[in-house]
Amino acid sequence: MQDRNKKMHQPKYCLFYDNHTMPACPDVGENFDAEEFTDRIKQCGVDYLTFHARCNLGMAYYDTEIGIKHPSLKYDLFGQLADACQRKGIALTAYLNGGISSAEGLKHREWTTMYFDGRVLREPRFTPWVRTMCSNTPYRDHLISMCEEILHKYPVSGLFIDCLGRLPCVCPVCVKEMKERGIDYNNPVEVGDFSEFSSLRLARDITQAARAINPNILLYFNGIPYEQQLELSTHIECEHLPTAMGGYEVLPIQASYLRTLGDMPVLNMNGRFYDWGDFGGLLPENAIKSELLFGLANGMRPNIGGHFHPRGDLEDAVLSRIEKIYKELQTMEPWYSDAKNITEIAVVYPKGNQSIRSQSRSDGQLKAAVRMLCELKMQFDVVNTFSDWSKYKVLVIPDDITFNEEVSNRIKAHINAGKAVISSGSSGLDAEKTGFVLEKEWGVKYKGENDYDPAYFTVNKNFIKGVPDMPLSLYSSGIDMEPLQGTKVLANLVKPYYNRGWDGEYAFYYNPPDRVTDKPAITINGKVAHFSHRIFTGYNQQAPVELRTLFSNVLNTLLPEPLFKSENLPSFARAFVTGQQGRRMVHVLSFVPELRGQKTQIIEEPIELHNVKIALRVDGKAPKRVYLAPERKTLPFKISGGYINVTIPVSKGYSLVVFEN
Repeated sequence: MQDRNKKMHQPKYCLFYDNHTMPACPDVGENFDAEEFTDRIKQCGVDYLTFHARCNLGMAYYDTEIGIKHPSLKYDLFGQLADACQRKGIALTAYLNGGISSAEGLKHREWTTMYFDGRVLREPRFTPWVRTMCSNTPYRDHLISMCEEILHKYPVSGLFIDCLGRLPCVCPVCVKEMKERGIDYNNPVEVGDFSEFSSLRLARDITQAARAINPNILLYFNGIPYEQQLELSTHIECEHLPTAMGGYEVLPIQASYLRTLGDMPVLNMNGRFYDWGDFGGLLPENAIKSELLFGLANGMRPNIGGHFHPRGDLEDAVLSRIEKIYKELQTMEPWYSDAKNITEIAVVYPKGNQSIRSQSRSDGQLKAAVRMLCELKMQFDVVNTFSDWSKYKVLVIPDDITFNEEVSNRIKAHINAGKAVISSGSSGLDAEKTGFVLEKEWGVKYKGENDYDPAYFTVNKNFIKGVPDMPLSLYSSGIDMEPLQGTKVLANLVKPYYNRGWDGEYAFYYNPPDRVTDKPAITINGKVAHFSHRIFTGYNQQAPVELRTLFSNVLNTLLPEPLFKSENLPSFARAFVTGQQGRRMVHVLSFVPELRGQKTQIIEEPIELHNVKIALRVDGKAPKRVYLAPERKTLPFKISGGYINVTIPVSKGYSLVVFEN
């Protein structure tokens, strides 16, 4: 039974258990001891647990009068767990899969989604997504009723509803409503949009029903774009498994974006396993820990995902690894709690207002922009039109961000406030790509796509620091632009002898640079710099260090005194600045993912660094003390040129330096 007066729990150290159990499993829960299990996770320092009340197979693990209890489960497993968690101060969230429920879909085929060819099963068959549920059929009321049943019966703190979102359906129920709304049910895009709307409507109805029972219930709807559920969810869960979901480039994007959506807690959910459905995988300690440290350095709370054995076997090896990691992280909790990242640069990414969650896995230009700024140790966020841009000193607009009216107005206000912009490629053009929307501010006229293939560039002497004095490749396509009066040209394009291609006799594979042209490769007008070519796409393709160096030279001109500097941190290291009342913290991480085998990136050991020299901008008030946490070992510091200069003697994968006023 819910306590309506109980305060909303604030998750700190979390576990998320997958428990998708085949109906054929003969011994569900036979070895489960709720007391032993909760004692063990309490020993790990866990205060928040997500556990399945009903899984994507449609199996319920509690005494339900509405759903389908697992046929081999002889008692109320979830109920025993809920009781034990309540007595031991562990907040419990009930997991229900909203988009997948195989057993209920078999029992009620009219509840499942129908595809354009009339099928109700997806191909390939070997996937949990083979049968999905339509949120406009009576299934919606069934799911809401199960949520209400759980909230009435058990002392849970939250609901996690999984797999909602874009599940296209042309079943009779959906087609009827689409006709009423004037939606073309033969158009896959319109049907997809309608299915997303339907999922959001279901999430709203679940929210209303849940809050009627417990106004302080924790809620999260996985699969609905973050931006669309800000009014519904009490927190955000960033689901990220680098060994299976896009590698180590994804978390930096999401971490840099999610904190811009408002003051919402963000849980950083990784996994102890290598892939979904992997019961036998246990990642190395440093693989798990490095992701959680990255999250904590970016304002995210740790949340380790695991698989629950259907019998309830206590997996001590897994819990021992989690305990060791969490006990170490908890020694630094005073410096993590309520800390906020201090940032001054924004990567602007309002690309069709698509969810950055999905784009973070697929869009190379976004990955490259974020990686470049990370390698340069800049303090930045990723923003779209759901975010406030007013605090940033520099906006970076990568490659192909065309401007609508809202984006144009925001950029113009930013420039009018005396702040800087760096853009590249076709960024800044109107949607039809006829010209720069803010041509006066950009200081260049658009002349069409550049036809050099490959394209080279040379840099003038004022920006050549660290860049080899030779024609260098851009590794991407670009535009031709003509500088307006007063605009400075920082680099020029170099024409190749001939473009790549086949002339009927020869493959023009060897394409050396010919001559420097008068076509600009980089311009700067006031505080607006523009690269003619898509440098972030090029960096994503080949990772040429020279492009990063050139970008850094331009950025240093526009932001000569960044918040953080380092004299000798290697490019693979990461540094983030966070703040609390009366102090700022610098987090230095040195973990390097390595590609092993055909597709798996893994981190096994930290990289030890020595005599790391860092500098933090004073920003008005010098610290009284600088020390390493958690041991509080004092570090000597010197203030020079507006920066607090400190040397970290040894950094074994992670150092937390505290600047206390």
